[in-house]
Amino acid sequence: MTEHEPRHASVRTYVVIAVVLTLITVIEVAAIYVRTLTPILIPTLLVLSLAKFLLVVLFFMHLRHDSRVLTALFAGPMVIAIATVLALIALIHAMMVSA
Repeated sequence: MTEHEPRHASVRTYVVIAVVLTLITVIEVAAIYVRTLTPILIPTLLVLSLAKFLLVVLFFMHLRHDSRVLTALFAGPMVIAIATVLALIALIHAMMVSA
């Protein structure tokens, strides 16, 4: 491997990430059936989904080993998309409350 080649994760790392993704999915499915989590179910599922998203993007899409420019090109629009979704949720909630 030359000095300029990116260093990728080992097979063991990918297996560990796959196990973690599986465990997060199991927790997501189980959370739906726990009645005491009902008030915080949506935020809990969003956080768990975000964790899965980040693991997939960083390791399986190799963004972790890409240049900072490519990371910025991916993260910038993602931040804008998340902000747009949150603004739409707030707008719809405000419309439903005032109706």
